[in-house]
Amino acid sequence: MGLGDPDYRIAFCIANRPALDHYPTLDGMVPLAPGELNYIVANTSNHWRKLFSVYAKFMYQLGPQLDWPERWQDYRDQFLLQPGSRTALLFSPPQGDSHKLHIVAGKTYAQSLNLSSLEWLDANFAVNSESHIVVSPYLDYRQLSNERLDRLVQLIERYKMLR
Repeated sequence: MGLGDPDYRIAFCIANRPALDHYPTLDGMVPLAPGELNYIVANTSNHWRKLFSVYAKFMYQLGPQLDWPERWQDYRDQFLLQPGSRTALLFSPPQGDSHKLHIVAGKTYAQSLNLSSLEWLDANFAVNSESHIVVSPYLDYRQLSNERLDRLVQLIERYKMLR
């Protein structure tokens, strides 16, 4: 369950939800409507703006697609988590799937999920390349800095988690 494209290819899995409207009780996958991301940001804490921004920057570092806007900020506002974006923000544990990439945001959350067969590469990142699961720092500028975003992209490419 979460926000985004039901046919997602890349999902971040997080432990919390926006404390707003129907989001706390969401029980399925719901794509964001145009402008809904801005609505969430305007009516919740700055935490959600940071989270959506880091997610969009990550997608741009993976490599922008032809139909995307020139700036990651416009991608965030116009495409991220919307129908056809192939992205999702899950509020549930990852399900191993060789056709989808699941990034568990935060070491503490990952440890609470008791994920099996993780290979810890360092203090910040772990992988299960068979299940296409990566553990990364949380979606925050300080925890998932630009340098760590680069490392995350390298890990995905190294383990060929997107085909």
